[in-house]
Amino acid sequence: MGGLFNTFIGEQEYRPVWRPIQPCETDVQPGMRGGHQMCMDPYTETIYLFGGWDGNQDLSDLWTYHVPTRKWTLIMRDTEVEGGPSARSCHKMCIDPDRRQIFTLGRYLDMLCRTPGNLKSDFYMYDIDSNSWTLISEDTGEMGGPQLIFDHQMSMDVEQRKIYVFGGRVLTPHTAITFEERSGTCGMALVGSSNSDPTFSGLYCYHVSTNTWTKLCDDCSRPSSPGFPTIRSRVGHSMLFHPGCRKLFVFAGQRSKEYLNDFFTYNVDTQEIQQISEGTKKEPCNIPAAGFTQRATIDPELNEIYVLSGCRKLFVFAGQRSKEYLNDFFTYNVDTQEIQQISEGTKKEPCNIPAAGFTQRATIDPELNEIYVLSGLSKDKEKRDDNVQNSFWVYYIAQNKWSCIYRNENTGEHYWSKMQHLEPCPRFAHQLVYDPCNKVHYLFGGNPGRSCLPRLRLDDFWQLQLCRPSHEQILQKCKLFIRKHRFEELAVKDRMAALQYLQTSLSEIIDHEDSEQTKEFQLLASVLFQEQDEKETPLGAGHSVDESGCHHRRSQLFDQLIEFFPSFMSQPKANLIDLISL
Repeated sequence: MGGLFNTFIGEQEYRPVWRPIQPCETDVQPGMRGGHQMCMDPYTETIYLFGGWDGNQDLSDLWTYHVPTRKWTLIMRDTEVEGGPSARSCHKMCIDPDRRQIFTLGRYLDMLCRTPGNLKSDFYMYDIDSNSWTLISEDTGEMGGPQLIFDHQMSMDVEQRKIYVFGGRVLTPHTAITFEERSGTCGMALVGSSNSDPTFSGLYCYHVSTNTWTKLCDDCSRPSSPGFPTIRSRVGHSMLFHPGCRKLFVFAGQRSKEYLNDFFTYNVDTQEIQQISEGTKKEPCNIPAAGFTQRATIDPELNEIYVLSGCRKLFVFAGQRSKEYLNDFFTYNVDTQEIQQISEGTKKEPCNIPAAGFTQRATIDPELNEIYVLSGLSKDKEKRDDNVQNSFWVYYIAQNKWSCIYRNENTGEHYWSKMQHLEPCPRFAHQLVYDPCNKVHYLFGGNPGRSCLPRLRLDDFWQLQLCRPSHEQILQKCKLFIRKHRFEELAVKDRMAALQYLQTSLSEIIDHEDSEQTKEFQLLASVLFQEQDEKETPLGAGHSVDESGCHHRRSQLFDQLIEFFPSFMSQPKANLIDLISL
């Protein structure tokens, strides 16, 4: 059809389709964990998984999952033995798929394990081809980079070989969190010592080619004001880089006791901040809730952000700062260093963004220009078991619009027991990665937040596809409308001919595996036994169907079909009388 359905298809909401990925009985796979990290090489369709917390200890194993063969491979049982990083959780990873290198930074250390010697921020690079680790720096803080941090965000500009690190909490000898919170490993409210407020890390840039760090922004504790946008550091946020518009997109998070759901951009070239949404109640309620563990993806081609257009920006969303949960949203242009606030994430904004919550995961597709956000558990620990809900949001960058494409309504334990093989249960401390080539998300593990089982971690593995009607499906639908109409006209003139048409031409276009289509097809037979409309001329007279009635029904069919085509192919929707000036 030469792309005639493209406009209609692009206007349809996505339909999320989850599929569990079951390993073969003989295959090994990563064990239960939360606070791990994953990244994906889209060229080889390979997912890399490193570290995490299994409920008792930090892990140091490195795994790959090859999508075409559906096979997990244990690359290293202990990366530290192989010259790589020690066991850790709450760290971050990013990948350079062109040069086949993976970078990892940060970790969390228990209070009892901290000494001046191990509070250094080590920085490692893993070379995929040589299967070897390189210690880039023993302490990035001494090189002008961030101190030892956890629950930060890290994004890579592959073209210019720059890594952007924003937020996270600085680990000090006096920083403590409760056992319950530690058991969550990344994604629980943090408790600072009584002597000082928590310290948050700013925005840094690491240039791989020169092995140098640059501090772009310090943490600013005050919120943005009109004309004076600022970057408030946080934890548990989402940050995504758009290579086309060269901006960082930042969304949500937590800062002390405050949950944020502001949304802004930072231009890395001009340093301009642009606020997209303040996250206040004054804004519509169609943005993702403020939360703690967002993971987002971006599609630059569609200009859509998924919280799963050629702009070189980092997108940062949500997070946590001390006990404060954030859901602001901003971008950072990596070329101009410009910050753009998309949303402040305050209660004054409308409810058309993801609400301040606890467990967002975000991804980006620069090709589609979309950001995707998956939101899970409630931020309130006391209500966690009673408020178990998943929702999935899409942010269309070009239209500056959020859309919630899925939200489960039943939050009871019985519901999730029934749905365990159909969709993943809500969780935090999980990981979500996106394959921009095949447009598929992958989710692994996490903490289900069961108060009765605080050490429980998950090892389930899921695939998520966002589906819209295909060109073939739309064409099939048009044919079905036309043949159904033809059958109804035949039923008035010649019922035997109509029956034969029903059993042949109409039957062959029905998807008999689709229960709804099959039921509708079966009900069509009843048309053959309906009494003729009194307005229609009886059979055998000059005309078998009243001409005006036939014209009206065919006009309705035309209006039904034209909805699938571009507006320039249909008649004007406005009434001609309205064009006459009185």
